[in-house]
Amino acid sequence: MSDIELTAPDGHVLTAHLSTPDGPPRGGVVVIQEIFGVNEHIRAVTDAFAAAGYLAVAPALFDRSRRGVELGYDAEGLEVGRGIAWELPLDEPLSDIQAAAAYLAEALEGPASVATVGFCWGGMLSAAAASRTPQSIAAAVGYYPSMAAQLLVTDQPHVPLLVHLGDLDPRITVEDGQTLAERWPTATFHRYDAGHGFNCNLRPDYSPKAATLAWARTLAFLNEHLTGGD
Repeated sequence: MSDIELTAPDGHVLTAHLSTPDGPPRGGVVVIQEIFGVNEHIRAVTDAFAAAGYLAVAPALFDRSRRGVELGYDAEGLEVGRGIAWELPLDEPLSDIQAAAAYLAEALEGPASVATVGFCWGGMLSAAAASRTPQSIAAAVGYYPSMAAQLLVTDQPHVPLLVHLGDLDPRITVEDGQTLAERWPTATFHRYDAGHGFNCNLRPDYSPKAATLAWARTLAFLNEHLTGGD
């Protein structure tokens, strides 16, 4: 586990949390943050991917606005995070995600070894990457992708895409999920009896059952679509 610097295609320099597996990597994962920054939870997810055998990196997408942002899951953190995330033009965090994917591709066997896995705001960005920068990755996973139904209206995934949705999520509603499933017929969708943020054990809607099942499905998906999988 270490902090590194990445340089985006437009020259922006950002920090990232890097976690390295003990043995030869099964592939690479770009972990895309929620609106709360690269905080304790995102670092833990990145480390969990490394423990599962993947070289994993979480780029600090808020560095373009403010460096070192780590927010809690309270009203203040929600307000600050929303104010930063939704003010960033999509092409800027996508450029930073490309930088992280390029770092992994260089360390591994090229883009065919790299996937994005994002949460909330990051889930939407992961789906956007599958549409807008497919040359950089081989697969993408989006957990409860906020505003994807509203923002990614013309986007189509050009690499395999897996989407995890909670049936009790007030932000990505069941209707939003149906819209996305109709819009992206080639994507794989899984639904859970859970709310928004069900993967995060620091959030009120954390669901151990849903998180465990979604994690297993995510690892199976990565194993199927990334070079280096068994």
